Parts: sequence; C-alpha cells; structure tokens
Amino acid sequence: MFGFLKKAFGKTNEAIKEVVPKKKKQIDKEEFEEVLLEADVNYELVERLLEGLPESINRLQAFNSLITVFQYKAEWIDPDEYHPFVEMIIGVNGAGKTTTIAKLARRYGQEGKSVILGAGDTFRAAAIEQLSRWAQKLDVPIVATRQGHDPSAVVFDTIKSALSKGIDRVIIDTAGRLHTQPNLAEELKKMVRVADKALPGAPHRKMLILDGTQGSSTVNQAKAFDEMIGIDGIIITKLDGTAKGGAILSIADRLKMPIYYIGTGESPDDLIPFKANEYINTILDEIFL
Repeated sequence: MFGFLKKAFGKTNEAIKEVVPKKKKQIDKEEFEEVLLEADVNYELVERLLEGLPESINRLQAFNSLITVFQYKAEWIDPDEYHPFVEMIIGVNGAGKTTTIAKLARRYGQEGKSVILGAGDTFRAAAIEQLSRWAQKLDVPIVATRQGHDPSAVVFDTIKSALSKGIDRVIIDTAGRLHTQPNLAEELKKMVRVADKALPGAPHRKMLILDGTQGSSTVNQAKAFDEMIGIDGIIITKLDGTAKGGAILSIADRLKMPIYYIGTGESPDDLIPFKANEYINTILDEIFL
C-alpha cells in the first residue's frame, strides 16, 4: 500500500523536497508551515494545525497534528448491506468519472461481485461510447441508450436488470455537469428519485469524483453537489499528476465526508482505499528520518 501511495504522491513529495532537501529528526515550525502550503493545504487550516506545536517539531508531533483533521464522525456505507448495491457517480467533466467507474467495476469484480453499469451520461455521446468500451474490456454488462435520451430511464432499466439477474453491484454514470447549470441539476435530482422508485432506498451511495489536480478549489464544487442531492462519499482522482496532495487535508477538513478511494493512475487497478494514517505517513516520510 505504501508503495502505491508513494507513487501517487510523487509530485507532492518532490515539492516537499524543495522545502526540505534532506530528511531530519526535527523540523522548524516555519519550515513545516512552508511544506503544508507548498502541498496546497488551505492557509487557514495550516494556521490551525500549527497551533500548539513547538518551534521545533518531531515526527510524532507532526503526525498527531495532521491526523486531527480526519477525526470527525462520518457515515461509512457498507455495500454488502444491500443487494443489489446501487451507486451513483457524480462530478464535473474532466474529473475522471468514467475511468473511476471502470476502476470500481474492476475492484468489485476482483472481490467476487457481479457488476452492471448504467450509462446515465446521455448528455455526451462520447461518454456512452467510452463507458461501453470499458464494459466490453472488463466483460461486464451495461445498459446504454443514445445521446439525448432520458437518463432517468437508464437508471430505472439498469436497476431493474440488476434485480432480475441477481447482480450484486450497480454503478450508474451521470452527466459531467456543472453545479451552476440548474437544468442539469434538476435532471440529477430526477435520476435520484427514479432510482428510489426502481428500488426503494436507492441509490445507496452517491459518490462524488473530485479532480486532485484542482486542489483545494474543489471544496466549493463538492459543497454545491452536497446541497443539491446529498453526497455520501468522495473519490479523489489524478493525484499522481499533481503536487497538490496536501489538498486532501483541506477537503477532509471542510467537507467532513468519507474519502473512500484515491486514484493513482490510468489503469483499472489504479484505485486504492484511502487510509488517513498511511496518507499522513507518506508525506512525513519525505520530511523525517
């Protein structure tokens, strides 16, 4: 796991090395502040994290400070409590939504679960084609229609197909909408209502995909989606391509939602469960002996 994380945070760790070229047993408070800011941790949060720390900080003190960010009460949803488990994937264009769906499908398949995909992004023909190609590559069924068709019908048909075939996991794509587009927002709300009609209680998890290269700026986007339909969890993508790995601290601090996975690359296997202690240790490994 640590190897995957080191790869994922390669660029972040390079940025840290520019501040702290050589590992040491203790770091000055000012240097630690610079490290956090360089990794795109929100300034206000940095100030809070530094409160109560001595002028010379050791690894344990740094760890204890950073881990407090993740000590909030979050409601984690267990897919095994539902059959089928219906998951709706939400996020703006370019965040890596379709690739993340493929990664989730691959992961569930490796866990011995059957999967069906719903191509609910009928706004873009390319999205339907891309998801259909992934379904073929992963050898999982997909419910898809043509561009411009009602995405709620796709939601309904996908869930009903899963019920009739005894499928374990339903993953539904949605249009890569901006939260500032009211017509698309209403469409998303309708998809949620139709899922509940097809299977009371569905979707069981509404997962928001955030682009890690956007850093702390994704927080407002997430808040808007949460107000719109209620977000149950987060996946942060593209962390291997950015030096903004510290933004995870800002995202967790502001949203206080479960972070389920992080994306570490382009292949279907490049999705790993997020664990706060391992994430923090990966950063501190670049600072301390």
